[in-house]
Amino acid sequence: MKKISLYLTLSSLLAFTGCEKFLEQPVDQRTQLDTVEKVSELLATAYPQADYATFTESLSDLAQDKGVGQGIVEPENRDPYFFQDVRYREEGSPDFYWYAAYKAIAAANHALETISKASNPEAYQAQKGEALLARAYSHFMLVTLFSKVYNPQTAGTDPGIPYVTTPEKVVLGQYERGTVASVYEQIEKDITEGLPLLSNQAYRIPKYHFNTTAAHAFATRFYLFKKDYAKVIEHANQAFPGNTIGSNLRPWVNVYSTLTANEGLAIYTQASQNANLLLVEARSLWARNLAQYRYGLATPVVNRLFRSPNVTGARWIFPLYTQGEENWLVLKFREHFVREDINADIGLPYTIFPLLTAEEVLFNRAEAYLELNNNTAARTDLNLYASMRIEDYNANTHAITDAKLRNYYGTSNVKQGLLAALLDFKAAEFVQEGMRWFDILRHGLTVIHPIAEGQTLTLPPNDPRRVLQIPQEVVLSGIERNPR
Repeated sequence: MKKISLYLTLSSLLAFTGCEKFLEQPVDQRTQLDTVEKVSELLATAYPQADYATFTESLSDLAQDKGVGQGIVEPENRDPYFFQDVRYREEGSPDFYWYAAYKAIAAANHALETISKASNPEAYQAQKGEALLARAYSHFMLVTLFSKVYNPQTAGTDPGIPYVTTPEKVVLGQYERGTVASVYEQIEKDITEGLPLLSNQAYRIPKYHFNTTAAHAFATRFYLFKKDYAKVIEHANQAFPGNTIGSNLRPWVNVYSTLTANEGLAIYTQASQNANLLLVEARSLWARNLAQYRYGLATPVVNRLFRSPNVTGARWIFPLYTQGEENWLVLKFREHFVREDINADIGLPYTIFPLLTAEEVLFNRAEAYLELNNNTAARTDLNLYASMRIEDYNANTHAITDAKLRNYYGTSNVKQGLLAALLDFKAAEFVQEGMRWFDILRHGLTVIHPIAEGQTLTLPPNDPRRVLQIPQEVVLSGIERNPR
């Protein structure tokens, strides 16, 4: 039996009789959440098992129209590029991500309820910490994508998203969106309460759970959006104590760039890679289609990001591959196709995504330093990054200087130049991961999308289309959709 909620579909209207009592029963009558191990298994599903890269990459300025006949055209790729609400509900769509996030929140809340009723709740402290962090993460992603970006002056009135803290046990439960400020307050509360409870020894493969490093990494992202820059630096340094972040960055120069294509596809999302702090296996066609979509990484962007010298005077080491004339990709994702049974030709596609990485922590810290007017520390972080992405790096030749910033970006304002460099570095590092969209939101960057037929589409900073549309059926739960 299905029910309408924030995380399930409209098919629940088929039947109501007895639903309330049904919802009070365990999902699987054979399984009672009565041990630490079972709660831990449940928490493996407390992360959105869906990708945002499909639509956020297409929304961003890293996507270009490759031209008529170049690549495949699907609504989850085309509609975001045209700044239109996505007319699609399955993998890679905002609707699919919305439901996956609230489904993850439901798992976290179910775990928390179980822990609160356990006879020995002290044995579940690590699981409680993970559930709180996982709940905070999903709500943060939802408020970032489906509400206006956090602004201290307007967050108290900007509509947020429902912050759900209890398992749903009624049909058509009613919810309020609250405000962006109230959502941020609850996210921070869950982070603050949950982080000290975490234990890296609680899980066999910690990279698929909120380990302590991942939790601090998430905190750097949250506080960067909240503009609490001192806490960004604090959590970055706690994620990698003793300034060990450099040894945890991806070894593109010494390792990745020497691999074959198959080896490169296999290694990027492995739990063994120090840079991967939190991973999720999501139902997604991204690995299969990312290079083939018509609206994506194209030659003009490739030339700007990878084939031309950056502000250091050198080019990045990232190896580029093509699947046809215009279908570019950096080796990151490999599809895992799960057949319905061993003899079946049909099944579901999955892709492993890094939700949090060491590189993001470094960039978040550098940006926080800039916002606190510590240009020297920010420059040090950016030079550290460059040393791991430039072949035969030489500090005397490649370090970022004021003269390089002035000549490359045309500004004598060192802070502005360093910020421009940081955003360029991030664009190259996270290409085809959907991360550029979050910088566009936070910095109010205008996005311009040229169309092969000659038109140009523009998405300015205050355009309501920057806020993704909430699924149609959630209005039945009392939630107002975003203006258009």
